[in-house]
Amino acid sequence: MKKIFFLMAVLLAATACQATDRVKTNAPRVYFTRDISPESLVKIYKALGVEATGRVAVKISTGEGGNNHYLKPTLIRNLVEEVNGTIVECCTAYGGTRQDVKKHWQTIHEHGFDSIFAVDIMDEYDDIRIPVKDRKHLKYDIVGGHLANYDFMINLAHFKGHAMGGFGGVLKNASIGVASTAGKAYIHSAGKTDDPALTWTKEYIAAGPTQDLFLESMAAAAQAVHNYMGGRVIYINVMNNMSVDCDCDGSPDAPAIKDIGIVASLDPVAADQACLDMVFNYEASPGDDNKPLIERINRQHGTYITDYAQSIGLGSKEYILLYIDN
Repeated sequence: MKKIFFLMAVLLAATACQATDRVKTNAPRVYFTRDISPESLVKIYKALGVEATGRVAVKISTGEGGNNHYLKPTLIRNLVEEVNGTIVECCTAYGGTRQDVKKHWQTIHEHGFDSIFAVDIMDEYDDIRIPVKDRKHLKYDIVGGHLANYDFMINLAHFKGHAMGGFGGVLKNASIGVASTAGKAYIHSAGKTDDPALTWTKEYIAAGPTQDLFLESMAAAAQAVHNYMGGRVIYINVMNNMSVDCDCDGSPDAPAIKDIGIVASLDPVAADQACLDMVFNYEASPGDDNKPLIERINRQHGTYITDYAQSIGLGSKEYILLYIDN
């Protein structure tokens, strides 16, 4: 706990030194609490000062079968009930327990979501194409068809590592997470194909897009979802169980770094950047090591996604950090 206090003191001091300049440029606010609890999720949501109204989608990852690091129903229950939300998901594009709709529902049930919440697999029956502002790689974004049924979204992401993106936070949750099976293939291939069977062949991988093109496509898709929702999105990263592997991995490595806290913002770039800053500036100690996660992020050039997302106007890497704990 002393480590987190030290880290927050450093971050807050840096923020205070730059606050005047950042306020002049309307830098986004990022709220932080070290307390990872149902009560703090509601508290940090309310700190944002924006009410989730209408039909509210709460986008999470329900976790691959065999994975136990996903955000648990007991943790998120108070927030979902506060906004009268529906848990929304989409199917994967790599086999496993969540590409097939029937298996996906079984996994959702095994992980305890449908016994507490209304749950919607948004691409269970169809998908839709929504406009993309940045058309460098994608002509459109292919998302679950039920996205059209919602007025507001709470992007509730589990911040952790990811085998392909380096890390997964709100940007991944908005892009890959909201994309249908075909949409996931389309993003992973940087707009070359929407056929998941083709995307994962050895031949296609060898001739496929470079890593940066994939990350650029993720940023573009995240922006498409944000714009489709008319900016009616709240972004929350929960920094717990931070394995180097994603919740989409059925056999993830155990987390090497201790839990840090919860981050929330109206700006997805700022939310992910704040988490990256916390991980990269974390003071490691025996049994509490940020190096494996940093190595995974660096191996995949993961930090590039916030660079590119900022360059296309999705958000800002600069932010004002506000610590909501006493």
